[in-house]
Amino acid sequence: MEQLNENNKKQRLLDTAFSLFTDKGIKNTSIQEIVDNAKVAKGTFYLYFKDKYELQDILITKKSEKLFKDALTALRKNYIQNFSDQIIFIINYVIDEFKKKPMLLKFISKNLSWGIYNKSIIKIYEGGDKDELGLYNLFIKGVKDNNINLPNPEVTLFMILELVSSTCFTSILEKRPLPIDEYKPYLYDTIRKLIK
Repeated sequence: MEQLNENNKKQRLLDTAFSLFTDKGIKNTSIQEIVDNAKVAKGTFYLYFKDKYELQDILITKKSEKLFKDALTALRKNYIQNFSDQIIFIINYVIDEFKKKPMLLKFISKNLSWGIYNKSIIKIYEGGDKDELGLYNLFIKGVKDNNINLPNPEVTLFMILELVSSTCFTSILEKRPLPIDEYKPYLYDTIRKLIK
């Protein structure tokens, strides 16, 4: 029962911080506000997190990781055999989620790749690698199974995620250089060229 209570406190801190960070911004949110709203002692905060910036990094990683997990779940419900179509489906899913939740996009900012490449921080706070790397494994396996000649598939996946992250941030929030729906064909064409 005590472990359940501890997990509950940690989750309340995560949920409360996310709400405050997206509402007020990290700079305008104090640790005291987080603990007061989560209804935990300040010492409890420091049991789990070094400071609010580390908490922010954990939240960014968890939120972007969840986006990819949800996209993979949606992909599995559709019969898409072509590898590049699978990658485009996943990217399109993520972009559509960002369109629906611009505050999530602002929060994750340009750090979408953390959901794939920042696993060490999740291992530290969740006690081990409880999940396969989903999109990472799909991508590496797809490159191999389709005999795609990529010198370093991991770097290619990272470049795709960084491209999506930074350009969607600008296209969705600022409508530059185009609104996202007009921009998608250019983005998808570039991604297809990267994994040809």
